[in-house]
Amino acid sequence: MSVRARARRLAAVAAAGLTCLSLSVATQARAADPVNYVALGDSYSAGSGVLPLDLGAPLECARSTANYPHVLAARTGARLTDVTCGGAQTKDFAGSQYPGVAPQLDALSANTDLVTMTIGGNDNNTFIDAILACGSAGVVTLGLGHPCASIYGSSFDDTIDSSTYPALVSALTAVRAKAPNARVAIVGYPWIVPAQAVPGCFAKMPIANGDIPYLRDLEAHLNAAVQRAAAATGVRYVDMASVSNGHDACQPIGTRWIEPVLFGTNYVPVHPNALGEGAMATQIASTLGLG
Repeated sequence: MSVRARARRLAAVAAAGLTCLSLSVATQARAADPVNYVALGDSYSAGSGVLPLDLGAPLECARSTANYPHVLAARTGARLTDVTCGGAQTKDFAGSQYPGVAPQLDALSANTDLVTMTIGGNDNNTFIDAILACGSAGVVTLGLGHPCASIYGSSFDDTIDSSTYPALVSALTAVRAKAPNARVAIVGYPWIVPAQAVPGCFAKMPIANGDIPYLRDLEAHLNAAVQRAAAATGVRYVDMASVSNGHDACQPIGTRWIEPVLFGTNYVPVHPNALGEGAMATQIASTLGLG
């Protein structure tokens, strides 16, 4: 081999080595980039009622820096954009919830890697109407019977099927369109009440004994609608049902994940406390395989 040919060969080998090195460095740089994580959703996502408040968020949203998006981002090193807002409905994904508050979908882009949310409970005021209606009825009967179930029957469930479910499908479809490269997860609601009335529950949650199973079934129906909407749109459903058993609002401090109507520790009742938000973050990480 001539000197000139040997030189050309060495130059080619050196160039190939530099190319491999450049590709390796670029790959490592990409691997080191944090996940672009956008958190959407309502007060269960925002951690409304849990201190400390996120002072960078609109005051109306009552967003906490101890909500499950912040906990999950801290555990995984993700780069968090948190647009969760207390009281949000599915319509607030595409529209402004409050003056000056951008639609939640505006936070998404093709560069978004991960999206989580809890949404649907505020549509048609399902949660608040049911709690208020059953609480009022329970006080009148001094906790006896099932007045709420007798008065309202399947009306809450019917509204979930006819209105909330299609709204969830539309919202999740819009999320997928705005963040086509992201992993998208919607989180079910943790149990608010136990499966059956337990001693001392009425003092914290003034709901008639016979209406406790009624409210439990209503929440199960809502979560089932959320799960069906997730399946219909290719979104991952994070199931909180099994893990939140025994952590409802009727349990003592330190055990419960949801604060009760009366004698609770949060300034927003019937919402997750810091333990609940942490548990939701843990379940999301487990379901999605996030380290």
